[in-house]
Amino acid sequence: MPTSRRVALITGAARRIGAAIARRLHADGYDLALHYRSSAQDMQRLATELEAKRPGSTLTLQADLAEFDRLPELVAKTVGRFGRLDALVNNASTFHPTPVGETTPRQWDELFASNARAPFFLAQAAAPHLRATRGAIVNLVDLYAERPLPRHSVYCMAKAALAMMTQSLAIELAPEVRVNAIAPGAILWPEPASTQAGDGDAQRQQAIIARTPLARTGSAEEIADAVAWLLDGASYTTGQVIRVDGGRGLV
Repeated sequence: MPTSRRVALITGAARRIGAAIARRLHADGYDLALHYRSSAQDMQRLATELEAKRPGSTLTLQADLAEFDRLPELVAKTVGRFGRLDALVNNASTFHPTPVGETTPRQWDELFASNARAPFFLAQAAAPHLRATRGAIVNLVDLYAERPLPRHSVYCMAKAALAMMTQSLAIELAPEVRVNAIAPGAILWPEPASTQAGDGDAQRQQAIIARTPLARTGSAEEIADAVAWLLDGASYTTGQVIRVDGGRGLV
């Protein structure tokens, strides 16, 4: 049955920042379409938690965002279940190193698929529904969209594409749909599979915190707060990339 509540589609919602965004938007009264790729158990736990608070308020959607046909399908299933779409949060991301001289076309495609291509085609499929509700899109980019991370050229390029997409779609979809992005700083460290390629080891983590003016890591909840503001409180803001990085981008 169509709902009178606002509806958000969140990609990569099962864990970490995505789950924090889901909890915050659900607490703000949204019904949620929650996408995941492989974290089925985490997604089931999250959906059970949210359903206990408001039955019938969630839809879980499994998909590999590299499969093009699944992208419009995610939007169609969301609208089919809830009857509307008010927000798209492009949170899902792939992160791994691509040293020059070792990078393969497969790695290129994987990083661009989740970080740039999927957000664009999800936005394209969602646009008519977001126009109808005067909704909004929030993309999760990265500090490294502007500042290169060694050994991660392709990831940085993909996030830079997402940042430009944010600005471009803000013009294309105006005035009905606002499009903004968040660039997190040190929020959650990479998990073991990718630690050797980024901010993972303890020494590097401490060095990053030392270069952060607020002298601490942020929390997933602080990113979720920023998403909620961009969706519901930033009515005269579009095409912006909001840094939530403790001032790290300043130094």
